[in-house]
Amino acid sequence: MVRRNDQRRAALVDAAIEVLAREGARGLTFRAVDAAASVPVGTASNYFASRDDLFTQAGARVYERLQPDEELIARQRAAGRDRETYVGLMRDLVGRVASFRTGYLALLELRLEATRRPELRKVLTERVRADVDANVAYHEASGLPGDATAVKLLMLTLNWLIVEQLTLPDVFTEVEREQLVTAAVERIVAAE
Repeated sequence: MVRRNDQRRAALVDAAIEVLAREGARGLTFRAVDAAASVPVGTASNYFASRDDLFTQAGARVYERLQPDEELIARQRAAGRDRETYVGLMRDLVGRVASFRTGYLALLELRLEATRRPELRKVLTERVRADVDANVAYHEASGLPGDATAVKLLMLTLNWLIVEQLTLPDVFTEVEREQLVTAAVERIVAAE
């Protein structure tokens, strides 16, 4: 029996994310993952039962890697409770998510692929719903202005801004992106 270790599995899933971002869903093969992870041919097939399994694992892993670390969460909790602070938090969020370019591009590929793969759609739906609920709960506990609807609208708005930044980075300048984040918070989040 093949001995499987968690570090190798994580490295293979991370390689799958890179392959998705670079080559799209059609390019995600066991052989491509093996090459991206610099492991012997056949390694990925020992860790994943099928391509569907690989897609599902990659979808879950992107979200794991997008989670903020404890230090960032502590800084956010210590920050002010006004719209100006909210703008800063949203700018940080956009920057943090956009800095994991391959992860976000892979996630876009996974979302498109989920329209054809029910198991992947189920995993992503659960994960995104949990993310929405966690963001709303965090927001409500934080004392920041705005309500659950504002949080959801900001998520939708800023997600598309990130897509624009990663896929067509010259549409908006960095200054324009910062202005758009500020305007989104100011227009969506009601003043207290």
